Amino acid sequence: MPSADNKEFNIPRVLLAADRSSSGKTTITAGLLAALKTRGYNVQPFKVALDYIDPSYHSEITGRRARNLDGYLMGEDGVLDVFAHACEVDGRAEIAVIEGVRGLFEGLESIGDMGSTAQIAKMLKCPVILIINARSITRSAAALVNGYKDFDPDVNIVGVILNNIGGIRHAKKAKEAVEHFTKLPVLGIIPRDNAMQISMRHLGLVPAIEERRRVNDLDERLAAIEKRVSEGIDIDKFIEIAQQAQPLKKAENTIFIHRKLESERPVIGIALDEAFNFYYHNNLELLELAGAKLEYFSPIHDERLPNIDGLYLGGGYPELYAAELEANESMREDIRKASENGLPIYGECGGLMYLTERITTGVKGKGTYHMAEMPEATHEMVGALPGHSLMGHKRVVSYNIGQLDEDTVIGSKGNSFIGHEFHHSEVTELPEDAEFAIKLSRGTGIRDGWDGLVKNNTLGAYAHLEAASYKEFAASFVDSAIKYRGNKE
Repeated sequence: MPSADNKEFNIPRVLLAADRSSSGKTTITAGLLAALKTRGYNVQPFKVALDYIDPSYHSEITGRRARNLDGYLMGEDGVLDVFAHACEVDGRAEIAVIEGVRGLFEGLESIGDMGSTAQIAKMLKCPVILIINARSITRSAAALVNGYKDFDPDVNIVGVILNNIGGIRHAKKAKEAVEHFTKLPVLGIIPRDNAMQISMRHLGLVPAIEERRRVNDLDERLAAIEKRVSEGIDIDKFIEIAQQAQPLKKAENTIFIHRKLESERPVIGIALDEAFNFYYHNNLELLELAGAKLEYFSPIHDERLPNIDGLYLGGGYPELYAAELEANESMREDIRKASENGLPIYGECGGLMYLTERITTGVKGKGTYHMAEMPEATHEMVGALPGHSLMGHKRVVSYNIGQLDEDTVIGSKGNSFIGHEFHHSEVTELPEDAEFAIKLSRGTGIRDGWDGLVKNNTLGAYAHLEAASYKEFAASFVDSAIKYRGNKE
């Protein structure tokens, strides 16, 4: 609860970290969120760093908008602001659960903790529970935990969850070793179990919205995960640990300020379906706070583009739904004509690919896409931007830093941002005179250090922007939509 001087606030909270990627933190987090929800708690979920897919499950389970926390993009004040706002805007949360990213100390740098889970733990004064993939180890698990506990004393590791335990004897030896050598309690033991799995593919888990539509047993699978977690983890002790978190300072200048418009609110279309669902909730909420009405539609299932003043095509998996997107000719034609008529359009990564002329998948020698099945085929896309999107074997995962080289729908020339890119595709067959709006000082982009293909009033980029970090995004895009509507009228 907020203190009397309103400069501090507190909420019970726990951060779930791991020794490395694929330790099981996402499924364990999902099970804990579900178990707390079943007990009647209003649970606010968070994900460290810039992943879209894990938070989609957090939101699915809790019914609250999961938020991302990134110390590199947001800084401490931004992290505190996003945290406090998320815990209040959907009704006061009673407990917050934060899922870490990769290993506890992995981040931007080899020496410092910038961009890491550890950085967020310290910013939020958060008790940390360390998840260890204990497959085939017992005493070694204790050595691992001690290494993490001693590495940075400012990270408050208070307990351990042992995952991938093979049987009763394995569980007993590993638990005894950890508690004897580290003096930390083992709060949970999760057995090796195929039920503790969520479908995977080349960008990580299958997004919740897609998994919900493509399988008919998602609720049963989530219930199975909740059951294993509830049986294996001391939920009462977990709650007790969360309640020990210390008060936090309030951010002085909040990001989430309502902007009152003198004119009618413009309508911004948001593509949302199996192919396009990578959106940070901050981006969507800040567009609304900047004055926009949001209208959701599906480029796969809807025949026509809604009556809108701006269009936001987020990331996702257009490569997996290229045949369906191609088949919806009326939608592609509507978007192409809208672009020619000057509609402000912004496409991020998957949205960029959809806006190009075509997508090719399954090219021989270009990789297996890590469990995603894509036949060898080329499909026509919108054609609002030049280029041919080609699914390749290269994997780009990086922060990027860019500056707008001209005025665009998302900001003015000279604006700079820190963003993120994560893709297996490249845009090829670009004309020599292709126009780019973003000059990168870090990152890959589209070509030769440039990102942000531009044509008419359409911008497509590999950069994913977090509006809580790049604060010009929301107001600029809404202003572009207002201007377009004024010109149209």
